[in-house]
Amino acid sequence: MITPLNFPKADVKLRRKDDVVYIWCVLRKKYLVLTPEEWVRQHTIHYLIQKKNISEGLISSEHSLSYNGLSKRADIVVFDRFKEPVLLVECKAPEVEITENTFQQIAQYNSQLGVNYLMLTNGMMHVYCHIHREKGRFEYIEELPNNLIVK
Repeated sequence: MITPLNFPKADVKLRRKDDVVYIWCVLRKKYLVLTPEEWVRQHTIHYLIQKKNISEGLISSEHSLSYNGLSKRADIVVFDRFKEPVLLVECKAPEVEITENTFQQIAQYNSQLGVNYLMLTNGMMHVYCHIHREKGRFEYIEELPNNLIVK
């Protein structure tokens, strides 16, 4: 379950109780059951905080939203200082391939949020996308910009 990921080293805290392993969530300030997807989510959160210099207070994990009348949860949403969403992240377990279906899922969530940047990751592969609303198109980019929060 603890697969080395394609992220910078993260200072994650693990603990075991009985036969269950837990990981500390720096955002929710509690231990969560360690699943492969949670492993990727926590590494992504550490990456955003440590490498992209995004304040913990601007990141939401398991962010609730409504899509077609159904209650859904986006893995990670990053907000600007005015509480407008700017980045949507979809995390998958390392063994889950990033496919067109994954992209469709994040695009559906984004129809509710309207962010300018998307990130899809399984911890091994990361796909970044910049949405140009005024041009009605998107482009794949190599990396998220370092100045995501500019307001």
